[in-house]
Amino acid sequence: MTTKPCPICKKPRSEEHTPFCSTRCRDHDLSRWFGDGYAVPGRPALPEEIAAEVTGGKED
Repeated sequence: MTTKPCPICKKPRSEEHTPFCSTRCRDHDLSRWFGDGYAVPGRPALPEEIAAEVTGGKED
């Protein structure tokens, strides 16, 4: 059975950092999420929708 490589650098995965090979690659992936390097498809949320989600649909 072959294991998949690290999705960032393509080196063999480390069990400790699965699915990555190291802390460095794991942190690099996290920084991509925080820096808009990845995106979930769909339309942007409207400010009203975000506010309703945060407040649970209740207004002051």
